[in-house]
Amino acid sequence: MKLATLSTDDGHRVVGVCQEDGMTRYVDLAGVDTSLPRSLKAMLAQENGVTRAASAMQKGEADRTFVDGRLRAPIPSPGKVICIGLNYRDHALESGKPIPTEPVCFSKFSHCVVGPGATIELPAVAHKVDYEAELVVVIGRKGKNISAEDSRAYVAGYMNGNDVSARDWQLGRPGGQWMLGKTPDTFAPTGPYLVTADEIADPHNLAIRLRLNGETMQDSRTSELIFSIDQLIAHLSQLITIEPGDLIYTGTPPGVGNARKPPVYLQPGDQVEVEIEGLGTLQNPVGTA
Repeated sequence: MKLATLSTDDGHRVVGVCQEDGMTRYVDLAGVDTSLPRSLKAMLAQENGVTRAASAMQKGEADRTFVDGRLRAPIPSPGKVICIGLNYRDHALESGKPIPTEPVCFSKFSHCVVGPGATIELPAVAHKVDYEAELVVVIGRKGKNISAEDSRAYVAGYMNGNDVSARDWQLGRPGGQWMLGKTPDTFAPTGPYLVTADEIADPHNLAIRLRLNGETMQDSRTSELIFSIDQLIAHLSQLITIEPGDLIYTGTPPGVGNARKPPVYLQPGDQVEVEIEGLGTLQNPVGTA
C-alpha cells in the first residue's frame, strides 16, 4: 500500500491509501473503518494496524470512499529522525573522507519534516544549502537490541527523503556545527507517501535520483549502501529504543552540490525532485525563510 497523510479543506488530517488507476485517488481509511486513527504514526502503533488498513482500503475502493486533500509529510511529527552520514562509498570518496568502519549517525528534529510541495526555506544566514536524496526507513514496531536478522520485522515501509544541509554551518563553523547545519526548519522533506515494506522486494536494489530544475544531479542505486538497513537497525537499537513512526535517513549517493566543481547550492526559485524506484517522486520548491 501507499499510505499518505492529507489535509482536507475543513482542516482535518486523514490517512489515505493512494490508488493509481488512470487517475490518482485516496481511499479515506477512517471513513471506512472508524476505529482506525487519523494519524499514520498512531496507525502503525496499533496492533495489526497495517493489516486492518489493507482491509479498509479494499472496502473503500469498492464503495468509492475517496477523500480530497493536500498531501502532507506521511509522518508529520516523528518521535525520532535518525540520519546516517557517508553511507554510500562513492559519496564518502567525493567528500574526501575515509570509508566508515561503522555507521556515522546524527539526527534532525521533527520540526524539520515537511511534505511534498512544501517550500524548502533557505535561512538568511545560510548561503551554502545543499540537497541530499535519501531512502528513508519508517519504523513500525517498538524494539531495542534487535538483531540484524530480525530487523525487517520492525520496518513498516519506505519513502523518499531529502537531507537538506547548510554546509557553511555544518562544516564551515568552528568545530563543525552539524546540529545547526542539519536542523533548520523545513530541512527534512519526505513523501509523497509511505510504501509498505511488503511492496518493496529488495530495498537494497532501488534506483535513487535527485533532479535540480530538471537536471539529474544524483543517480545511483541503494545497492551502493555501505551499511545495510538490517545493520543500521541493529547498530542503532543497541543504544536507542526505536518506536513506530521513527524515521531513519539511510545516507545519500554521490553528486551532492558541495562536492561539485564549481559547487552548486540551492537558490530561491529552484525545484528539487527526489525519485526512488517504487516510491514515487518527492517534489519541493525552494524559497527563503
